[in-house]
Amino acid sequence: MDKELYLPRIAILKNKMDETPDTSTFTFILPEGGNLNHIPGQCLQLTVFGYGEAPISITSSPTQKDYFQLCVRNVGNVTSALHRLDIGDKVGIRGPWGNGFPIDRLKGKNAVFVAGGLGLAPLRSLINYIVDKRDDYGKVWILSGARTPKDHLFRSEWNRWNSIDGFEVLTTVDRADDTWNGNVGVVGSLLYKTDIQVENTMAFICGPPIMFRFVTIDLKKLGFADDVIISTLERHMKCGVGKCGHCNVGSKYVCVDGPVFTYEEMKKQPEAL
Repeated sequence: MDKELYLPRIAILKNKMDETPDTSTFTFILPEGGNLNHIPGQCLQLTVFGYGEAPISITSSPTQKDYFQLCVRNVGNVTSALHRLDIGDKVGIRGPWGNGFPIDRLKGKNAVFVAGGLGLAPLRSLINYIVDKRDDYGKVWILSGARTPKDHLFRSEWNRWNSIDGFEVLTTVDRADDTWNGNVGVVGSLLYKTDIQVENTMAFICGPPIMFRFVTIDLKKLGFADDVIISTLERHMKCGVGKCGHCNVGSKYVCVDGPVFTYEEMKKQPEAL
């Protein structure tokens, strides 16, 4: 591991965009310029000075050269302090950590993304990477579910993704309101409303554990093999370098061996499922 990843760095808040009533996308710049040079799917440790440190998935693509983005829900001391920051305020970062999504293995293949709730945040990094490297990848299906219409992330990007040749975006909610004319039901039901070709396609899932279990059942019914079903594991990482043991899952440490795992790997770690 690059020794510099152990050292805290400063990042400056450049912009904040509200996604839902309790979730926002934060855009940061580095004083020295450039971006994190991360792999889609990696995460970092974010410090809000005076409040503490928390692990956060990186939602921007590394192809965005001058900044990086984090999509964060206001759920605790550190994240609520982040939501109170003003443009120009500084935070600390360590990382990026982890293995990231298998972008080289995905080359030349199709991709189906299945997201529930905040799950679209880490997947967005790979989605926008594919957008910017369009010639290297095949068809893309983005299936996104949320509790209610107001809980959907990145709605401002749906039309852009849908307008790209070979992309299809399908969305659903658990509970509709007067503003919603789309699908109502669990996100896995959207798999049966597409023309997904199992051959030469990899599936990326991110969301609550119960969603992952049922979507995996749906994908298996469609014929997906265990080694092409890929997800991220959410564990409370502390050190980020595989020393403290907080993110231990069986014989794996999420911070260094993950956070990305195939279903084939997860089945060997019962604690992961």
